[in-house]
Amino acid sequence: MSGLKLEVVSLFPEMVEQVGRYGMPRIALERGAMSLSARNPRDYADNRYRSVDDRSYGGGPGMVMQAEPMAACIEAAREAVAPAKVLYMSPQGIPLTQALAGQLANEAGLVLVCGRYEGLDERVLASHVDLEVSLGDFVLSGGELAAMVLIDAVARLLPGVLGAQASAQNDSFSQGLLDHPHYSRPLDWRGQSVPEVLMSGDHTRIARWRLKQALGQTWLKRPDLLETLELGSEHKALLQEFISEQHTEG
Repeated sequence: MSGLKLEVVSLFPEMVEQVGRYGMPRIALERGAMSLSARNPRDYADNRYRSVDDRSYGGGPGMVMQAEPMAACIEAAREAVAPAKVLYMSPQGIPLTQALAGQLANEAGLVLVCGRYEGLDERVLASHVDLEVSLGDFVLSGGELAAMVLIDAVARLLPGVLGAQASAQNDSFSQGLLDHPHYSRPLDWRGQSVPEVLMSGDHTRIARWRLKQALGQTWLKRPDLLETLELGSEHKALLQEFISEQHTEG
């Protein structure tokens, strides 16, 4: 099975390519689970200065990335990794979630388009982009960092990339909850001990504790996530147990 093919359209291709030198993206590339290349829309400009931006119709500050060089670059990128879905990294897009990363990991090819200045000519968005994706309600100088985050999130979900595939299944958000706490050696650190249950060897107790902690951490840190979940009776009981323990400790 061939790996996920990624093309990035960026004015700074060398910047984006750095993501493939570290962590899970590097492993994904080394194991053939993913390929990554980037191309510069300036190479598709038809002027001697390789300019790809111009003033906005209607006036106002900032420059707009022109339709023709951007469209030509996207077309070339899409052809290189066809069949491919074209994503535009934009604060106006849908949020990048673990669920979306999982969906994208199942695609054959992806083209990630990184805007600069005031963004792309709207006609290119309408004709060449399948999906706009956002990291959150804030603005970056360009889409490169967002594309690198997406690449990292997707790469670790590709087959054979993580040493233990269960790691991805237990990640925060994979089941709609935050992850449970983790502990390592030493057993006692500055007066703080590892919870006894984790040393019991009782896998049923450990699994129950981890689920309760995941529910509790979500309740403490991201209660909005719980509002979107339909908790079963066991989950509700564990969450109530966690809440009661918090009140007792408080």
